[in-house]
Amino acid sequence: MSTRSDSLDRLTALSSQLQSSQSSTLAPATSTATMASPARPPITCHVLDTTTGLPASSIPVTLTPLSPTTSSTPFTATTNSDGRVTAWQTQPSSPSLSDLFANNTSARAWSLIFDIGGYYEAKGIKSFWPDVEIRFVTRPEDAKEHYHVPLLVGPFSYTAYRGS
Repeated sequence: MSTRSDSLDRLTALSSQLQSSQSSTLAPATSTATMASPARPPITCHVLDTTTGLPASSIPVTLTPLSPTTSSTPFTATTNSDGRVTAWQTQPSSPSLSDLFANNTSARAWSLIFDIGGYYEAKGIKSFWPDVEIRFVTRPEDAKEHYHVPLLVGPFSYTAYRGS
């Protein structure tokens, strides 16, 4: 039967071993990355398939500014292998999503449309939902905030929330 002293000795030995292995495998704190990652857009989304409990990849998503706006040109993307949209495409002559946020002076309504029907059809499942539309509002006083919209979806139900 081990004693408290034996347990403390083992914890001390493990802690020491972990600290030495971390210091030998971690890069020095003064090193810098050579490539910068692209800036995260102000709006991102994530789709999880509730029938499998896994990310839903290859779902076309459309993000459209509804009001007030001088441009209703939609932004488009497709969920990646992790079910996430981390970048949006638009027409070359249209303002970027970051520009719309930077120049926003009033509340703005948005629409996110997910092509759920096509996703489930490709899996041989008849979905009740041809698409799922989520509408939400951003406000100029929250301009520095990030808006993340996760969608949990199945062929007969869905739910969404504001993530972080």
